[in-house]
Amino acid sequence: MKHSIIMLLLLFNLTLSFSQTSKIDSLLTIIGSEVQNSKELVNNKNSKLILNQNKRSLNILASFFLDSSKSNVYSECQNRFLNKGELAIILADRIEMLPYALITGVQNCLLTFCKDNKNLVEYYLSWNEINTKVNFQNRYLEWLKSKGRKKWRI
Repeated sequence: MKHSIIMLLLLFNLTLSFSQTSKIDSLLTIIGSEVQNSKELVNNKNSKLILNQNKRSLNILASFFLDSSKSNVYSECQNRFLNKGELAIILADRIEMLPYALITGVQNCLLTFCKDNKNLVEYYLSWNEINTKVNFQNRYLEWLKSKGRKKWRI
């Protein structure tokens, strides 16, 4: 009896997690086709659905960081179109701001960011390419689990 209940709970949790992942996947795809400029990313109604899930969606968003699917979202800062993984990175950063130097490995001593763009992590996306997205994703996932995250305040 005890094992049946545990299995049922595990199955329920797995189903719930999968549905959340597929929902965010669908939303990221829609956002990538609807939003024209990265500066407007967080104003999109579908972006707001992800942002409203708050910290619960951070691990799921991180699972999309490596997704190189093209989007129609243009970044003036990067002078190119962003991919789905980069949209996930920006949204994750807007939910909970990243410690950029720790995650990207780049110290921004001059505090230079993209002009008139509130997506601060967007400045680091080209560094992300240099340092590999896998390293970025791994450092981000480690950060999410760390004790330092709970102490870190902006």
